[in-house]
Amino acid sequence: MPETKFRSFRVDAVILRHSDYGEADRLLTLFTRQLGKTRAIAKGARKIASRKAGHIEPFTYARLQLAKGRDMLILTQADTVEAYQPLREDLVLTSQASYVLELLDRFTYQDEIENSALFRLLTETLSRLAAQADPWLVIRYYEMRLLDHLGFRPQLFECANCRREILAEDQFFSFSAGGVICPRCGQGLRNVTPISVETLKYLRHFQRSSYADASRARPGPEVQSEAENLMQGYFTYLLERELNTPGFLKSIKE
Repeated sequence: MPETKFRSFRVDAVILRHSDYGEADRLLTLFTRQLGKTRAIAKGARKIASRKAGHIEPFTYARLQLAKGRDMLILTQADTVEAYQPLREDLVLTSQASYVLELLDRFTYQDEIENSALFRLLTETLSRLAAQADPWLVIRYYEMRLLDHLGFRPQLFECANCRREILAEDQFFSFSAGGVICPRCGQGLRNVTPISVETLKYLRHFQRSSYADASRARPGPEVQSEAENLMQGYFTYLLERELNTPGFLKSIKE
């Protein structure tokens, strides 16, 4: 991993978001293979003649040359590795990719610690969406793997309350306990959400399978809706706030 004490170094990065900074610059939020999440200033990027502008749009996987500034990293060179162009040409795909980025952005901090596993998960997920694989499956798989990497792996194989093995029947899910609650315990607990045996089966499948195996799953619309709502509830609990993109995506589909 490059040490930030060096004056200039290269990183592999996905641009999570950017905002205007000063008169002509952009402030970039990046997720990098070498430094995890970090920020950098792209000087002059808002000028029409800027050569950097096309390489630092959200979703872009780029190889960046960064320099250590007085207060922040400064972008000196950018080359696109993968633009994921289909994600920019369809509003639904754009929204789904935005959700992937927002989720990672909300859960991570600027720590300058190498995180190649999360970086690989991010780029693989964007590639799958760009290839127009089943977006519901791509995103559910991403969510489960993201929770694993972040230390929030939900308990799906034994009751999070009494630790008994979960049987093939409808259960409950507790956001605060971080997992499935058996029917015996669930009847006496507050703030639990029902989860059907079919939905639990698919979530378990995503949790323990490779993507190649998980991609063979063919859940029906009711299971898809239940799983999506359950995951959104869990993320809202963990983050203590709702995400922005799911509501926007829903409005587009409607």
